[in-house]
Amino acid sequence: MVDYGPMPPLVIAIDGTDVTRAIRTPEIDRAAAAVARLPRVRAVLVERQRHMGEGGGIVMEGRDIGTVVFPDADVKIYLDAAPEERARRRATDPAHSGPVAVADVATALTARDELDRTRAASPLYAAPDAIIVDTTGKSIDEVVKDVLAIVRVKVGG
Repeated sequence: MVDYGPMPPLVIAIDGTDVTRAIRTPEIDRAAAAVARLPRVRAVLVERQRHMGEGGGIVMEGRDIGTVVFPDADVKIYLDAAPEERARRRATDPAHSGPVAVADVATALTARDELDRTRAASPLYAAPDAIIVDTTGKSIDEVVKDVLAIVRVKVGG
């Protein structure tokens, strides 16, 4: 097995400006969830994502990637964790700003999940053929190793 080492910090930039923290606020989460419920917006995004994946060999992450965007993907992995774990991670993630109290984050995550599960356009659920990986108690490196092992079994290499 290849050891890729620790994951570098993710930086999101727009026109050369680091917006990593600015896009990870409760206000942005609420706005993104509101926009994500609009069928016309979702249709445009799905079309763009499918265009990006036309050539294959792509890794894509999102709440409806395996069910709506790429229902015939070679490998589908649904990452999950206990609600308390997700809230703790979000509250302690330096890339996120906003409420840092785990209870506040847990409330926000639960509300977002419910909105995503019940929206008419592309509701959140694991594809029937997705492999569910419970990341509770695992480090990023452990999750990456688990995912790579699944990919190797599914597509070889």
